[in-house]
Amino acid sequence: MQLEPSNKRVKPLSRVTSLANLIPPVKTTPLKRFSQTLQRSISFRSESRPDILAPRPWSRNAAPSSTKRRDSKLWSETFDVCVNQMLTSKEIKRQEAIFELSQGEEDLIEDLKLAKKAYHDPMLKLSIMTEQELNQIFGTLDSLIPLHEELLSQLRDVRKPDGSTEHVGPILVGWLPCLSSYDSYCSNQVAAKALLDHKKQDHRVQDFLQRCLESPFSRKLDLWNFLDIPRSRLVKYPLLLREILRHTPNDNPDQQHLEEAINIIQGIVAEINTKTGESECRYYKERLLYLEEGQKDSLIDSSRVLCCHGELKNNRGVKLHVFLFQEVLVITRAITHNEQLCYQLYRQPIPVKDLLLEDLQDGEVRLGGSLRGAFSNNERIKNFFRVSFKNGSQSQTHSLQANDTFNKQQWLNCIRQAKETVLCAAGQADSEGPFLNPATESREPQGEIKLEQMDQSDSESDCSMDTSEVSLDCERMEQTDSSCGNSRHVESHI
Repeated sequence: MQLEPSNKRVKPLSRVTSLANLIPPVKTTPLKRFSQTLQRSISFRSESRPDILAPRPWSRNAAPSSTKRRDSKLWSETFDVCVNQMLTSKEIKRQEAIFELSQGEEDLIEDLKLAKKAYHDPMLKLSIMTEQELNQIFGTLDSLIPLHEELLSQLRDVRKPDGSTEHVGPILVGWLPCLSSYDSYCSNQVAAKALLDHKKQDHRVQDFLQRCLESPFSRKLDLWNFLDIPRSRLVKYPLLLREILRHTPNDNPDQQHLEEAINIIQGIVAEINTKTGESECRYYKERLLYLEEGQKDSLIDSSRVLCCHGELKNNRGVKLHVFLFQEVLVITRAITHNEQLCYQLYRQPIPVKDLLLEDLQDGEVRLGGSLRGAFSNNERIKNFFRVSFKNGSQSQTHSLQANDTFNKQQWLNCIRQAKETVLCAAGQADSEGPFLNPATESREPQGEIKLEQMDQSDSESDCSMDTSEVSLDCERMEQTDSSCGNSRHVESHI
């Protein structure tokens, strides 16, 4: 029997008419991002701890890998090319850098307005979130738009008819101090991200955000990417201004003003970094749950900086969330308490000054404290390190597994740096000697503990508590640097 081709028309998929259609169309304009290759290493960071503003290498919620960028847009392509032929190569580069600053402001304003128009307003109108919840998530974003509109207006006013700009320094010196108002927005980001992650468990919220992500206006960026754009822009100003200064002749009056502007923005970034770090530290301290009074430690209470934190597993496969504060390491289990993600302490906090660190070779850990580890998948026994503590009758040991080699090294670096900082502050660094582990020839805290003892302690340290999947910060609009801390993660600030 011969089969005849079917003439039956396939019913087309119905158009989405629910949430996405309420989103007004948003015009997207092309641009060239000067910072396309700029890593987030220009960050809110002190020399003594990891970058908190950079994306966290421990994060589970990375942005979609196929993020679409706006098209590049150059000054020399925007204005009369004949004019450009009359300029030196150095002056053309200066004009390109000034144009990038201006174009970046235009794109930032567009994205901030999009976040409000395409996300905030529809979710409020549809009662997908309450006004209070949206105010927490979006923070003071609305107040940032007029600030950048003012700078953009001034930059356009000094642009000549041929498209060139003679001086920008005085404008920047007068405008940059207003960026101090960013401190409230950046300090709110930790709480905002936590609430947004929690609300994503609501199917209406998740459905709305997914439809937005699939819509052309989003450029495959999720809501958090848009909310993080102001922070990302803020930390790029020093580089943008240095680029203009680099192509400014020494006899140009703009040079002195640009140097002053760079000093202003660096001071603002440092101040916001400090406040943001304190805000993040305070946020997580408030969400620690203690099983018993004896777990409370004054070193936690006095901490103002959270060096890094993130999810690790012990040798039994139990997921732990580890916090490294200035002077104390706190190992917790993530749980849901009163509909909030909290962190229940797992054993006693470990003072950093007494902490012993050991870099373990792949295959060295026995999974579950038994011989079955020898017959397990090799991937399960990689990327372990060990922290231990002994003080009189008190002792504990934990073999902890990072996601990969890179994350493991970040943890090791963070802990070593915190240990060295504490010992130096106490004047013990010289007397203690280097933290060298003879077995691995790596810098480690002084002291040795038998492997059998450690495995036993690991097994005994398990406790039965309900866990929640930890949703670790942030977004990946730019690649992170390889500095200690932040985010797929050990996490660090904003």
